[in-house]
Amino acid sequence: MARPRSDIALRIVTAAAERFLHDGVDGASLRQIAVAAGTNLGMVYYYFPTKDDLFLAVVERHYAPLSQAIIEAIAAGPSFDERVRALYDRFGAMSDEEFVVLRLMLREALVSSERLNRVFERMMQGHTPAMLELLSEGIATGRVAGDLHPVAALVTMAVLAVAP
Repeated sequence: MARPRSDIALRIVTAAAERFLHDGVDGASLRQIAVAAGTNLGMVYYYFPTKDDLFLAVVERHYAPLSQAIIEAIAAGPSFDERVRALYDRFGAMSDEEFVVLRLMLREALVSSERLNRVFERMMQGHTPAMLELLSEGIATGRVAGDLHPVAALVTMAVLAVAP
């Protein structure tokens, strides 16, 4: 007879998010995460061989739907201005959980170059290409100053979107 599906991985990710936000990834105890998830340390390692794998699972749980929503918002309007407005509206409508995960991603990217690389790789598979395309369109149409460094323009656009 097949074993019933379990929610252990989800419980571990949920408990890890709480600990990572409180203590940082490096300071979080996997044993405390296991206890909070109602499981044992072996199950944490079974599902997530490294703490960074667990960190990325926490990020993915909230980032994947947020990234898709950002891509859809950018694609929504026919004009550059409407697409930027839709992007800002979506950022402004971020849930508390989405905002917290973005904070966690930023903090951990600043602490660990390995996490920075992994977060960057994931974002390049997510919303970043759509934002870069929107930015390129803005530069090509003169709606965004062409003399800005593309990375500076992208960061500015993202910061302005998250600030409200």
